[in-house]
Amino acid sequence: MPTGIRRVFSALLFGIAGAGAQAQPRAELLGPGIVRFTDDGVASGDLRPSAALLHPMPAIGPAPADTAVRPRFYETDDGKECVSVGIEAGTSLYGTGEVAGPLLRNGRVVECWNFDAYGYGDAMPHLYQSHPWVLAVRADGTAFGVLADTTYHLRIDLTSGIDIRSDGPDFAVIVIERSSPQEVVMALADLTGKIEMPPLWALGYHQCRYSYHPASRVLDVARGFREHSIPADVIWMDIDYMDGFRVFTFDPTGFPNPRGLISDLHDIGFRNVWMLDPGIKLDPAYFVYKSGTRQDVWVKAASGEPYVGEVWPGKCVFPDFTSSTVRAWWSGLVGDFVKLGVDGLWNDMNEPAVFNVQSKTMPLDNIHRADEDLGGQGPHAAYHNIFGMQMVRATREGYMAAFPNRRPFVLSRANYLGGQRYAATWSGDNSAEWYHLESSVPMVINLGLSGNPFTGPDIGGFAGNGDGRMFARWMGVGAMFPFARGHTGKGNIDKEPWAFGPEVEATCRRALERRYRLLPYMYTLFHEAHETGMPIIRPLFFLDPRDPALRSEDDAFLLGGDLMVVPDLTPERDRTPVLPRDFATAWRPFDFNDSDDADLPRLYARVGSILPVGPVQQHTGEKPLDPLLLIVSLDDEGRAAGSLYEDFGDGWEFRDGEYRLTTYVAEREGDSLVVRASRREGRWRAPDRQVLVRVLLPGGREKTAIGRENADVVVPLAD
Repeated sequence: MPTGIRRVFSALLFGIAGAGAQAQPRAELLGPGIVRFTDDGVASGDLRPSAALLHPMPAIGPAPADTAVRPRFYETDDGKECVSVGIEAGTSLYGTGEVAGPLLRNGRVVECWNFDAYGYGDAMPHLYQSHPWVLAVRADGTAFGVLADTTYHLRIDLTSGIDIRSDGPDFAVIVIERSSPQEVVMALADLTGKIEMPPLWALGYHQCRYSYHPASRVLDVARGFREHSIPADVIWMDIDYMDGFRVFTFDPTGFPNPRGLISDLHDIGFRNVWMLDPGIKLDPAYFVYKSGTRQDVWVKAASGEPYVGEVWPGKCVFPDFTSSTVRAWWSGLVGDFVKLGVDGLWNDMNEPAVFNVQSKTMPLDNIHRADEDLGGQGPHAAYHNIFGMQMVRATREGYMAAFPNRRPFVLSRANYLGGQRYAATWSGDNSAEWYHLESSVPMVINLGLSGNPFTGPDIGGFAGNGDGRMFARWMGVGAMFPFARGHTGKGNIDKEPWAFGPEVEATCRRALERRYRLLPYMYTLFHEAHETGMPIIRPLFFLDPRDPALRSEDDAFLLGGDLMVVPDLTPERDRTPVLPRDFATAWRPFDFNDSDDADLPRLYARVGSILPVGPVQQHTGEKPLDPLLLIVSLDDEGRAAGSLYEDFGDGWEFRDGEYRLTTYVAEREGDSLVVRASRREGRWRAPDRQVLVRVLLPGGREKTAIGRENADVVVPLAD
């Protein structure tokens, strides 16, 4: 039944039957505590396929009668499809993906519409990515999530409950009900997909600017890190490496020998990442344009001709990544490109961004010849929000085809809910302002709560210069994010860590040495995210979802479950974070002999935890994890436990058991503490390495001991 007729029919029914007889939404059970709702008279088979879900999800039966959350579908006077979800008093709202502003989303309005939002501010309703997802935490700590399963432009109004308004056709709403917010987030990951394990080098520090040019400048910067003894793993090439901004080409003057440059970088322990944009220069002599035209891969205008829009190269055409045939064509180009020795790929401008038009993108009536599993041929209005997602899908597939035994690293500016399956993300073109330093924390947290744990901002800010004081503070907190990359725009001052003078350089060195020492713990968290969908960066309210005081705290955050990071995000350090009620007894401070640096965040280990820590190194491939340092924070009963995940750092052998997941425990026995490996999973044998144990005790006291991996380490505790 057409929407308008169905609405009239439902209204007539309601008018005749009176109050209480209003048509109820269709409610289908997808799994325990997971219900898909559609409007009355709309079957799930009538809807467009889901781009967010990992797999199509057929119903397993009707929803239970006692289902607590029941959305209400309605239509506005101008024909907008809408859904409303009421919330109880004391309910806190989160998620909505990559958004400006605070962690707590109550009272905010978000638009899901991928947009080139250069230098965005707090009032910007939509950024580069779309996550039509809201996490709701009730006063009692129970939680539910609402997924609006549509790729069309959405307006999510959280000023009074949850009100979602679409510019597209009927859509489903999936509600996840769980006893805690953590369980909701993990259920979301089950639905939309978890991240693959990244290569270990991608967890190192990345250095970028628009642009390092020519190749000699790239090498100078990379060597600068080694000369200044500042850890780093990756250097990036922005668009100026190309010949006239033509993707898959190299500037013959500035980058005449890319294979040689890559080899030189590898020799000093640097990986490389190169940008690939979707805008293909309309140039009959350009091999990519010729190939794409021959295979008819371009997005069409409403007239049926290839759409032409302006981007960096001038007039451009755009691959229609919604088609598997086009993705295969792109993947072939990627495969040839990366065989030069390319380690990682960066997809930018893929909202898609188009210059010199008010919308900053292509017309909504452009035509995509999409695969049926994405919805079939349709307008750009239906596919805009997943254009970038499908691009990084194709890019990842191209890398995998070229190097099936390596783990791809792809970074994307534009993405959609579920796009974590294909790429990491960053927060786009932020600014070198204290606001963007401050807001980077809640943005990374909300992205994690929306299913994408591998994220971070441009450390130091992309637009504008900033100053050394802000850069040092930003590096201190940025080094604790899952993705850590310094980046800045063309024409700005140099922003390498040593560019601001010796004091800032020293802070940056300490910050990155911290990161590299914590990489064993962070890599273990990435494995947890890969296995369970738990975020790597977590909000403090995860510690006690019933504590209302923690609901809006977005300065301090958790790195995993056992490490609390408390930075100062304001210039004068004049804001005091809200910490858990039991903070004084449940968390113990520690550092790496760097606590005198006030620009570094304060670190705290949870009582009852063991943090695996490694030695300082200049890049992830420099040395093995030997010695292993275990930072032990005892609970009141003299016990602690923690895990360490290890594998080759690349490749897929871990899927076949080639890894080691060790659980370490510490137990007090008389006046001593005994630390041992209580359990190991995977086929890797325990190495014969040195194990250092550092025990954090009440009152700031510490005890230490030295042992070996395959033997108990005994730590005398008596003074």
